Amino acid sequence: MPDPIALIDCNNFYVSCERSFDARLVGKPVVVLSNNDGCAVARSEEAKLLGIKMGEPAHFFRSRVKDMGVRVLSSNYCLYGDMSRRVVSTINDFSPSIEVYSIDETFVDLSGFGDRMVGHATAMRAAVREATGIPTCVGIAPTKTLAKLANHAAKKNPLFSGVADFMDSDIAKWCMDRIDVGEVWRVGSATQAKVRALGINTVAQLRDMPRELARELGTVVLERTVAELQGVRCMEIEDVEPQRKGIAVTRSSGTPMTDLDTLTAALTAHATRAAQKLRDHGLVAGHMSVFYHTNPHNGSAKSSVSRAATLSPPSNSTFALVRAALSAAERGYRGPRTGNGFAYTKAGVILEDLVAEELAPKDLFAEELVKEGRLSAALDAVNDKFGKKTMVIASEGFRRKHETKFDHRTPRYTTRIDELPVAIA
Repeated sequence: MPDPIALIDCNNFYVSCERSFDARLVGKPVVVLSNNDGCAVARSEEAKLLGIKMGEPAHFFRSRVKDMGVRVLSSNYCLYGDMSRRVVSTINDFSPSIEVYSIDETFVDLSGFGDRMVGHATAMRAAVREATGIPTCVGIAPTKTLAKLANHAAKKNPLFSGVADFMDSDIAKWCMDRIDVGEVWRVGSATQAKVRALGINTVAQLRDMPRELARELGTVVLERTVAELQGVRCMEIEDVEPQRKGIAVTRSSGTPMTDLDTLTAALTAHATRAAQKLRDHGLVAGHMSVFYHTNPHNGSAKSSVSRAATLSPPSNSTFALVRAALSAAERGYRGPRTGNGFAYTKAGVILEDLVAEELAPKDLFAEELVKEGRLSAALDAVNDKFGKKTMVIASEGFRRKHETKFDHRTPRYTTRIDELPVAIA
């Protein structure tokens, strides 16, 4: 049997981050909203019991907010990202090989721990709780798919005390006989419909499906899923992050963008952030797509614009990316430069053809690009030292009417010293 893999998953992560800094939220129904305070993206268990659904628009449950004391918060991604970093830093002390799968999930290699692995996982949970205040559950199994399933069992069944060990075949069998097939990782709604039509409703029934039939029904993805449910490892822990194939920075605007200057400011901000991401990963981009569009649902005049730009030579310079983004945006813009144009509600930039910076083709005569690289590094250094957006490119402006709304955002406790509470003795 393969060595054990653990999946440690933070419970109701966004809500748990908020509760770590505000004990008044513990035991209360809490909902965290998406960008522009649009819909629910995280709910406490208490909020789930009130019938608030994931993705439900905020105005749908407004009456319950008032009548049942639901606390509604804006997304605080700066806080959540830093808390995720702290969680991963703590987990790193428990294994030499981990894979950060998402902001709240991490795969951990537990090979070599033998009979101590459940105790080790329990200690890992306790360490994360002590370091961050965030509760977690752990699933242990011979494959990633089974580890995800074990984690689900650990969350749903208090008998496991937060750690479910699917290396024990009796425990795995007992759970798989009772868990709905819809809980299996990478089995989407379309695949669910196909397997249910064959009378497959539990994980155990999916596990027992012939692999040839699985491939015929759901391509190689379902075949691998069935194999993993049978204990055959098809996915290893990737302790080295694979190189990105693309980077996207897109945002909905806090207020509609009705003039070119506001749209320019938004795209400058997005291109700046995309360039920072490239530099953080040691990459350069050879191709950029720029888009902006109106709200397709509100009955106003419709406009959707998408333009492409080639970056030659490939670059991660803030200045090069901003120039390319603004040039592409202006080529597709329709309407007056100032006011009374289309009401654009979302804009973004997408970078493709990414290669490692040291492998990218160079322009021997582009001395200006070398200077821009130094300027980009200086821009990063200033903003790292004095705070985000301390220094920006002029076309981004300072009024930033395009910025996302966050009317109910809590302080960014771990990254903004000016937002910390002040105690006066």
